[in-house]
Amino acid sequence: MNNVFVYCEIEDGHVAEVSLELLTKGRSLANQLKCELEAIAIGNKLGDIAKQVIPYGVDTLYLADDKRLYPYQTLPHTSILVNLFKEEQPQIALMGASSIGRDLGPRVSSALHSGLTADCTSLKIGDHFDKKADKKYENLLYQIRPAFGGNIIATIINPDCRPQMATVREGVMKKEILDPKYKGKVVDLDVSKYVSDSDFVVEIIERHMEKSKLNIKGSPIIVAGGYGVGSKENFKLLYDLAEVLGGEVGASRAAIDAGYVEHERQIGQTGLTVRPKLYIACGIS
Repeated sequence: MNNVFVYCEIEDGHVAEVSLELLTKGRSLANQLKCELEAIAIGNKLGDIAKQVIPYGVDTLYLADDKRLYPYQTLPHTSILVNLFKEEQPQIALMGASSIGRDLGPRVSSALHSGLTADCTSLKIGDHFDKKADKKYENLLYQIRPAFGGNIIATIINPDCRPQMATVREGVMKKEILDPKYKGKVVDLDVSKYVSDSDFVVEIIERHMEKSKLNIKGSPIIVAGGYGVGSKENFKLLYDLAEVLGGEVGASRAAIDAGYVEHERQIGQTGLTVRPKLYIACGIS
């Protein structure tokens, strides 16, 4: 009740990196709010998930384990979260700004009439004074994200509705195990209480997943180009340099919009968040 909740994405028995990052941030937020950190994992064969999750400081881990829940489907996952949140009434709910989070988050927030801030790059706890209502709100979640094409950074609050929901982009927060021996409890949910047969009207026959040809986030060296590079042809010089250095090429939004390189290489506030050991910027103001 009134705790911080994190939705953990599961793929092939492993918790997604962005979810582990959110657990670290969620633990920090829970400490500030003097409440507990809770998490939920939905899927099939989740026996090893607790070992991956609880060391990040999770007080309660809810498991919805059913062969029908993997791979991800919108309707059953939405029903489980909505019904669980109605029971537990968290004050904050976080999930990754991944393809799953961007599908699931809006549906859950709409069902709960709570609102959602998407693609956050930072989360903080703070107060807000509403001059019009002459009312002070304490311990709100500051949901911080780029706006207007990345030209400004907006701080968004949700004073009156709960949970305060946000999706967060991968890589903007650091993951850190709190205590390998942290003691948390595991609650196995009775899935039949949270879903109905109508939630399984879609059947996934086969999955085809193409591995990304780029590994910009994992590259220790990035050569980044902006609009100032001037042309698609000039970008070839950056590719040559990156090849010599054993790195990857990144680009600013302006360079992407100009058609110099493909969108997958966009980095920065409106693209991928990167932490290379060496970053070379060319033509970026």
